[in-house]
Amino acid sequence: MKFFNETSYEPIPIYRVMDNNGQIIDKNEEPNLDKATLINMYKTMVQLSHMDKILYESQRQGRISFYMTNYGEEGIHIGSASALSPKDLVFSQYREVGVFLYRGMTVTELVNQCYGNCEDPGKGRQMPVHYGSKHHNMVTISSPLGTQMPQAVGAAYAYKRVPNNDRCVICYFGDGAASEGDAHAAFNFAATLDCPVIMLCRNNGYAISTPTSEQYRGDGIASRGPALGLHTLRVDGTDTLAVHNAVKRARDFTVANNKPVLIEAMAYRVGHHSTSDDSSAYRSVEEIQKWTKDESPLQKFKLYLEHKGYWDAETEKAWSKEARDTVVRTMQEAEKKKKPNWKEMLEDVYYEMPPRLQKQMKQMEEHLKKYPEHYPLNQHESD
Repeated sequence: MKFFNETSYEPIPIYRVMDNNGQIIDKNEEPNLDKATLINMYKTMVQLSHMDKILYESQRQGRISFYMTNYGEEGIHIGSASALSPKDLVFSQYREVGVFLYRGMTVTELVNQCYGNCEDPGKGRQMPVHYGSKHHNMVTISSPLGTQMPQAVGAAYAYKRVPNNDRCVICYFGDGAASEGDAHAAFNFAATLDCPVIMLCRNNGYAISTPTSEQYRGDGIASRGPALGLHTLRVDGTDTLAVHNAVKRARDFTVANNKPVLIEAMAYRVGHHSTSDDSSAYRSVEEIQKWTKDESPLQKFKLYLEHKGYWDAETEKAWSKEARDTVVRTMQEAEKKKKPNWKEMLEDVYYEMPPRLQKQMKQMEEHLKKYPEHYPLNQHESD
């Protein structure tokens, strides 16, 4: 008789393509991406970084109510997005803005959502950073952790039932969300129903203030894959090319075989969890600096492009200025746009508005007519 525990097995290795200096470790693993694609990938990462900085400061100035940065995880976003087909369906959590950018959503669309103005597709009903785009096959983000996971598996099961299906679903989630019951249900359904879904975990070391050392025992999230019957891979999330290769291989496999894949991307959340968090209360500045200096996905990818002769300091300066100016200009324009009509909060829920909502609408109209001086109606769209 022998008990098995987390030390009974060798840890699942981390797949890498580049070292910290942007050098390819094994030439056979370098993806066959053309110059234009590689430059677009890096430009999107830089654009995301500037958007994070400016919108974070915007929240601190009271211009928007909430924001979450993506520092340290840009490589996961762009590496994975570049390996997908535009027709693949994306279920994201809330820290995958780079995927939205790479798939074609504009800075304007994203900023309008954060400001909740009349051009926000969500009509101001969602918190900032809760993006969505039917046109780009990206399901709207919802706040509760893990709810997107069984939903993604269900969508993949629907694809499986389509003859000659050539689409897959990718579901992003964090190491913290993997502690939710929905995660286990999603893994199990994905495996037992043979669904074409990629479950991509961004293991960034923290679930808000809880480090992974206190979240779980065992060999991370990846070790749950083989136990539940999922093909599994662990990848360096700060290595954009490694993430690209991992997701591309996973997509090819899952579409061809109608079977799920679990990918654990190891990274680090450099920024605070959100504007509601102060991470200096639970981690050291030295810890953050180490990851910022030695493991930056932007720095690694930039060095890689420079080694290939595709990028230089002058180009970096010019694009950085353009990316920053785009966000500042867009933010200034978003602030000037009117808020949605107040009636929007009662519409779009039912195909036909039920009597109880009709009654509330009428009561609100009468209230506004009686006390117009207490409401800034001139800042909202009119009927």
